[in-house]
Amino acid sequence: MALDTGNSPEELGAHPDWRDVVPSVTDAPTLGDGLRIAREHAGRSLAELSSLTRVPARYLTALEQNDFSTLPNRVFSIGYVRAYAGALGLDEQLAVERFKRESPDPSVPLQAPVGVAFEEVKRYSPRLIAAGLALVVAVVGWNVFQRVSLMRAPQPSDIAAIPESWTLGAVPGQSASLRLTAPRPAPPDQTIPALYITPGLEAELTGLDPASPEALAAAAASAPPVQRAFNPRGAIYGASASASQVVLQARKSAYLVVRIGDGTTLFARQLAAGDAWRAPAGVSATLDVSDPTAFDVYLNGEHSGSLQAAQTSLAQLNTRAQALGRQAAAEVAARTEAARAAAVQAQAQLQAASVQSAVVNVTGG
Repeated sequence: MALDTGNSPEELGAHPDWRDVVPSVTDAPTLGDGLRIAREHAGRSLAELSSLTRVPARYLTALEQNDFSTLPNRVFSIGYVRAYAGALGLDEQLAVERFKRESPDPSVPLQAPVGVAFEEVKRYSPRLIAAGLALVVAVVGWNVFQRVSLMRAPQPSDIAAIPESWTLGAVPGQSASLRLTAPRPAPPDQTIPALYITPGLEAELTGLDPASPEALAAAAASAPPVQRAFNPRGAIYGASASASQVVLQARKSAYLVVRIGDGTTLFARQLAAGDAWRAPAGVSATLDVSDPTAFDVYLNGEHSGSLQAAQTSLAQLNTRAQALGRQAAAEVAARTEAARAAAVQAQAQLQAASVQSAVVNVTGG
């Protein structure tokens, strides 16, 4: 109903929709007084409100009398206060907050107000900031002062004369300059000891007297020249090293095709400079190359020239390698036998010399 109709308060009070303002729960001295005043103002009994809120009448009486000790646990008590205040038309939250203030929870320890410390920090924060800035300025100023005080303008040296020991190459008390002469030999303790040679070992193995220059020269003249050995410089294809006596190595990029007797291709590739192919032993095949001079042939690991033709029989190379191997083995066996015979002869001569020396000693005695 509108309040600006011009009617008097008596007329408004006589209207059936008129309701007096319910007193606030915060106006009463206590929560119980506020609930009781609101109930009496509404003209309701405890039994009626107990039926409406489903709260026992004894608990409603305890709330009005501020006898909080007879109430159940705190959760139910707060629910009763909320329901009672709502039934009377009061602010439920205000009623609950006042109940919490008038009946504090004993299980929760008291804590210092948070706002007080925060206000203290706000009050003293300008002073703290000013003190911190003053400290920083003092530290920076002290460092600047120290650096400025240590800075000096360059001054001439106080040394009147250059000391004698500072002269390049000079020695105190010696005015003559040093002269570089030929290098002197190393001290004895820094020389490498001479290689120890077992007496008679070389003569027994080679049949040559190491003390005879003529024998060494004759042996060097009769020895066959040492051929160039195979040196891998790229990829190696074909058989393993233990199963091959023939190796083809490309001097430059060239094609190599290996075909067996029935025309099947065993190997075909363009080899780069340094690449090699090991031929398997006991295989009859034909080597077909684009340039014979581009391939070096190594038999038993030693250089044996280059290919003679664009097509070469692999069997001939294997046969040649086997013959050279047998020849080398025979030469080694012959040298070994000669060395053994020479050793036996030298031993016999030594024994004869010993017997003769013994006879001379006996005869002279």
